[in-house]
Amino acid sequence: MRAQIRHDAMAFAEDLPDGGVAAEHDRAAVDTPVGRLSLRVHPRMAPVERAWRQLESDPWNSLHQGYDWCRAWVETHGHPLAIVEGRLNDEIAFLLPLEIERHYLVRNARFIGSAFTNFNSGLFSAAFRTAAQALPGPTLETVLVEALRDHADLLSLTNIPFDWRGERHPLSVLSHIRNQNASFQLPLRATMEETIAPLNAKSRRKKYRAQVRKLEAAGGFDHIRPARLADQQALLERFFQQKAARFAAGGLPNVFQPAETQAFFRMLLEFDRGGSDVPLELHAISLKGEHDGKIAAITGLSRKGDHVICQFGSIDDSLMAEASPGELLFWLVIERSALNGATLFDFGIGDQDYKRRWCSVETVHHDVLLPLRPAGRLAAMTHRSLTRTKSFIKGNPHLYTLIQRLRAQSTASPAAKSED
Repeated sequence: MRAQIRHDAMAFAEDLPDGGVAAEHDRAAVDTPVGRLSLRVHPRMAPVERAWRQLESDPWNSLHQGYDWCRAWVETHGHPLAIVEGRLNDEIAFLLPLEIERHYLVRNARFIGSAFTNFNSGLFSAAFRTAAQALPGPTLETVLVEALRDHADLLSLTNIPFDWRGERHPLSVLSHIRNQNASFQLPLRATMEETIAPLNAKSRRKKYRAQVRKLEAAGGFDHIRPARLADQQALLERFFQQKAARFAAGGLPNVFQPAETQAFFRMLLEFDRGGSDVPLELHAISLKGEHDGKIAAITGLSRKGDHVICQFGSIDDSLMAEASPGELLFWLVIERSALNGATLFDFGIGDQDYKRRWCSVETVHHDVLLPLRPAGRLAAMTHRSLTRTKSFIKGNPHLYTLIQRLRAQSTASPAAKSED
């Protein structure tokens, strides 16, 4: 059953009396060596759309903080917003698209949709990124605390690469901790042969040919990227089914199960307006022959300029598993991305063997933790402790494997437990 998409009038209405102007207690300003830095907090997206789209056009900024991506999340989840608009000498400098989520007694200000973002940057102008290097360390912290302290207890911004495309992130001056996960990227060249050259090219070509031969022996396959919205939507529903079966088999919670999460991804498909910037597009391996029309593997990609991000993937274990259709699909979408002018294929955050086999670049991520009120200090300490614990566990393969097994057993069905 599909979720009812929530169109949040408070997030988008432009005809309210204040026209998007924040109250005085939502403002902060300070004089700096590079000029006057002022902040304003908005409870809605629409009043800052023009500045938002101006900043999102910069290729340095993450597609996950783009207007359409955030709008889809806000309309399907409806959390309170705190959009931080920063201006330097009255020129737009940055936007931090934040939503407020309450965890127990603590209000966290996070990037919108953080649960499904692989790479967060916020939105910063090139001029401010340069000027920020001359800002004294406490300056940005001071104005952020002053602007946000009535909205949240903790500013918690996760999955931020502090070094990205040769530039240092302006938020790196804030209190932070290294995230337990890195992200993995493959630089793309003009052809697939050039792209895989830095990898074990001979072995990879051999594997690709073996996968194709196995599928052709069973009747063949098609690499499909549906053009019609209805077909994309049908493929997305198939992905949800495949992922649910996969999680159930592993005894893991299904993060794609909530109705509002599924509604979010459906809405992203509707925002595809063509061109090189695509919020979400689906690709799949469709089988022929004895399995005619069945979908063996699916992946969801997003693209902004020359940067392609793999958002998710799924396989049907009952269909030609011996041919590794999921791995074959990666080859096909990487090749297509290279031929279409992309220069970076991003497998996103999280350390899996298949990412290391494909990627030659590992990008470290950090979490910014800025307490805004006393309750936020304890929450920040807890976050740091949990992150260090996760890092320790992931650094110990034997311990990590044991914990995964215990987690799978704890979420297994009673019938499965009785059989054990």
